Amino acid sequence: MLIGELSRRTGVSERLLRYYERTELIHAERRANGYREYDEQAVETVRRVRALLAVGLPTRIIRQVLPCTHDTATLRPCPGVLTSLRDQLDILDQRAADLETARRLLRQTIAVTENAENIEKAADQAPAPGTRTPSPRRTLNSPAEDPVTPV
Repeated sequence: MLIGELSRRTGVSERLLRYYERTELIHAERRANGYREYDEQAVETVRRVRALLAVGLPTRIIRQVLPCTHDTATLRPCPGVLTSLRDQLDILDQRAADLETARRLLRQTIAVTENAENIEKAADQAPAPGTRTPSPRRTLNSPAEDPVTPV
């Protein structure tokens, strides 16, 4: 099958399929006209590559474990595979811890900034020192209630 058909059957772009070929994840024979010719197994191989990418494996590890795959998500115990998978899990665990630290620091930064913004707003709304705040206006009903005596 040609690359266009492999792309349609797997939902993977032709460009990405060429990348998989360059990184030796899939293999194509070349026709006399230079076109890539993939065998029927390429469909399943691409699906396996996609599944392994989805669990966070880089292509260098996928290249190592791909020969050990049974189906889309199962690996046979090949030499070095478990070590590679555990190493990758350690890398992902460290990334997750780093992301959690970054999230915590960002939350703290937001809280401190919001607090400073609220203090600034309150200071802008407060009267200047030494100025009198206007008292509520009183309605005078009789001259006896008037605190100011005419002179």
